[in-house]
Amino acid sequence: MSNEDERPEHRLRRVLPEEIPASASSEAPLPGEKSGPTVTGRQRLVQGLWPPRVSRAQLIVAVLLFGLGFGLAVQVASNSNSDSALRGARQEDLVRILDELDDRTQRLEDEKQGLQKQRDELENSSDQAEEARKQTAEKEKQLGILAGTVAAQGPGITMTIDDTKGTVEADMLLDAVQELRAAGAEAIQVNDVRVVANTYLTNSGKSVSVDGNKINAPYRFKVIGKPQDLEPALNIPGGVVQTLEKEQATVTVGRSAKIVVDALRAAKQPDYARSSSR
Repeated sequence: MSNEDERPEHRLRRVLPEEIPASASSEAPLPGEKSGPTVTGRQRLVQGLWPPRVSRAQLIVAVLLFGLGFGLAVQVASNSNSDSALRGARQEDLVRILDELDDRTQRLEDEKQGLQKQRDELENSSDQAEEARKQTAEKEKQLGILAGTVAAQGPGITMTIDDTKGTVEADMLLDAVQELRAAGAEAIQVNDVRVVANTYLTNSGKSVSVDGNKINAPYRFKVIGKPQDLEPALNIPGGVVQTLEKEQATVTVGRSAKIVVDALRAAKQPDYARSSSR
């Protein structure tokens, strides 16, 4: 053995393994590890989102949002259906409908002012008892007209429905009565029968019965009220007149300065109700 081999650095080199470069160790795959394509950030994002991992709370929130959206869709569809009839109406028809709504509002305002006036008169009158009796008598006349126990006269309209085909039914006449009431009719008579608050109409063969009284065509309505409100209410698009004309009935509506409603109803004494005035 030479002196050069006996040097300390040579002895250490024989004992230690060969040095491995750092770059080679970092790039070389580990034993047993397969090399493959590198996974990008987008692929990792997709793998994290799919398949979805839904918790119970998220499922409940999704169901609630679905129900809310379905309800909103139904509401929008309902509003669209209710407005479809007005979309196809002519401009003059829309103006007529708006005028009728304004007239109804004005009638309610006038009624409110009338009641306030009666209250003020009772509060300010020196003889409150006499004023109360006067208002009671006036109210009795008004209630008598509404109840059909007294005759009435005033401006209004007449409507004649000529039903030669026998297609007009009780519900169509009831629609006419309700439309007239909504337009401010204060007294209504159909043929020889007075229409009151509890009036009912039924089909009776090819004719109609009003409160059990059979009436035949032509059906004649005598109505007391403001003619400027009553006639347009019957002629609105899709209203009473158009419905009856679709059933091949002939409808004639005319205004009059004086309508007499003279068909009377007997005053009925209530069986159980009694006055609670003190």
